[in-house]
Amino acid sequence: MNASVSVDRQPVKDSDMNFAREMFARIAFIRAFEAKAWALTQTNPPRVMGSMHFCAGQEAVPLGALAGLKDDDQIIATYRGHGWALAAGLDSHSVMAEICQKAEGLNGGRAGSPYFMAPDTRFIGENSIVGAGTTMACGIALANVARGNGRVVVVSIGDGAMNQGAVHEALAFAAAKKLPVIFVVENNGWSELTATSDMFLVERLAQRASGYGIASATINGADPMIVRDSVALAAARARAGDGPSLLECRVPRLWGHYNRDIEHYRSKADKAAAEARDPLVELGERLFASGVSAEDLDRIKAFQSKQVEHMTETVMASEDPDPNMARNNVVASRPTTAPKGPKIVESKEMTYIEAVNAALRAELENEPRTLLYGEDIGKGGGIFGGSRYLQRDFGAERVFDTPIAENAILGSAVGAAIAGMKPIVEIMWADFIFVALDQLVNQAANIRYITGGKTSVPMVVRTQQGATPGSCAQHSQSIEAMLAHVPGLKVALAATASDAYSLIRSAAADPDPCVIIESRSLYQTKSTVDLTDGAEVVGKARKRRDGKDAVIVTWGTMVGPALAAAEALSAENCDVGVLDLRWLNPLDEKAIVDAVTAAKGKVLIVHEAVRTGGFAGEIAMRIRELVPEMDLRISRLTTPDVRMPSSPVLQAALLPNAKSIAAAVKTIAS
Repeated sequence: MNASVSVDRQPVKDSDMNFAREMFARIAFIRAFEAKAWALTQTNPPRVMGSMHFCAGQEAVPLGALAGLKDDDQIIATYRGHGWALAAGLDSHSVMAEICQKAEGLNGGRAGSPYFMAPDTRFIGENSIVGAGTTMACGIALANVARGNGRVVVVSIGDGAMNQGAVHEALAFAAAKKLPVIFVVENNGWSELTATSDMFLVERLAQRASGYGIASATINGADPMIVRDSVALAAARARAGDGPSLLECRVPRLWGHYNRDIEHYRSKADKAAAEARDPLVELGERLFASGVSAEDLDRIKAFQSKQVEHMTETVMASEDPDPNMARNNVVASRPTTAPKGPKIVESKEMTYIEAVNAALRAELENEPRTLLYGEDIGKGGGIFGGSRYLQRDFGAERVFDTPIAENAILGSAVGAAIAGMKPIVEIMWADFIFVALDQLVNQAANIRYITGGKTSVPMVVRTQQGATPGSCAQHSQSIEAMLAHVPGLKVALAATASDAYSLIRSAAADPDPCVIIESRSLYQTKSTVDLTDGAEVVGKARKRRDGKDAVIVTWGTMVGPALAAAEALSAENCDVGVLDLRWLNPLDEKAIVDAVTAAKGKVLIVHEAVRTGGFAGEIAMRIRELVPEMDLRISRLTTPDVRMPSSPVLQAALLPNAKSIAAAVKTIAS
């Protein structure tokens, strides 16, 4: 329920009078701004559709916090972030227009109330996933440290978010790296529709910070002077290199969780207690006690309300977004003409994992913004040796180990990329991505689209997947279809040492988030690798073998068995081509059409992943859409719909191999 904090109703200090008057006016503006936005959703029919989450009662936190920071310090807010955006200096007309989903809104109506962003300003943005902004804040702080610019990042969360795993990972990550981050917990006593006191045993949420070695305090968040001074102290500490801080700001929640919340679960006494701590009332009483007349205070509130009223009607009269723009800016535009391939500097034979290492080394050498990190990749050089000696050669500031915290790894990469760095991070097993999938699907993949192409997320995620003898079901999955399904993510699978090198280089040069999926079963295989100056563009398939009787379309671990099958079939006068897609998103549709046409429409699609929802289904349908006039015979061969056993004998009974691939080809080539 609403936590009690001692409230100071004494007159404002003389030195704070001008600041207090300014805060009163700005709180009044935010309150009027949100009241008007709320009213737009309550008409029948609503003038504005969708959910809105308001900060009524909490306005002193963002206003006080911004007053305690430097002008270039950065902010990440929750979905209750209207006040933070306005306090950070965003144009109120653009913010209201975005809330109202108008074309002239901050994000052109793509974000709406709970997710608008402006990463090109100090206000990075809101986040409508509870706690997700905390790990992104760590990444922005990493970028600030790398640049030595002295900037501090403030990330706000609600009290309920203190039970989110992402928040704990962020606290651990920030503490381990001593990052200049201030975690602001706006504790309004309610975790959405549940009393916070029902979910926590500690008296003060700030107590949790001590477990991470993070300095913390619990303060009256309804007093902008206290917030200002507390944030200023935390910021000074961060700039001095002493690491993160956590401030629990106790505030009243004056309105419901969101615009349709009737608060049937909340007692009248709790509402009354919150209203008694309204910062607008409290600060007004203190200003009155300091000599400001009630008439002056009323005039200030009336003026702010009038400003909001006029602005809102102007916004509502403005244009809606152009429907023809709805598909734009999911990823960067592809070049209209085929660019030249990269210059080959040297060709040499190396293992797959050595090629990975060579690609990472090349990026660190050629791109000073590159950061390389993940679990065990620094001092240990990676569990498979992919980053061996790179920390030694490029320093622990650029190549470093992280806590075992996948959400923090991926979330910080998103933040660092937004802030202009080029992070390459490792998730040790593809199966582990699921504990942090939010940061790829809900964060990285969204940002270019939401910002209308103004901000990109140039990050690379390296991982490896697939079954190997003795591996268990939690270390054997093939997840490429799940990732390739997400608009905004680019996904590739390397089948050879040469591609292990070239795909990492391509992904690192690309402006969008890329996932490069390797295979530990191939790490010790060798091939000739072309070491290059630069990289090829993403999205290029590779024809591994010509064939006119049928074509095998495949990728990753199945390329080798497919080639072996094609070779065996050649002895039977069956000429089979092999197309290695390499990139599943974006797809090389021209290469697919060329291969299918050469094979007269006889296609076998092979992958290690299970059948249902596997990418073979997408490829088959795409072929029918691309060549609807052709007589097609399409089949697929996959692992059946089963969990992967550890026994090599059982695995062999499930996985496609050269023999089963050859047999499947015969059924369509005959």
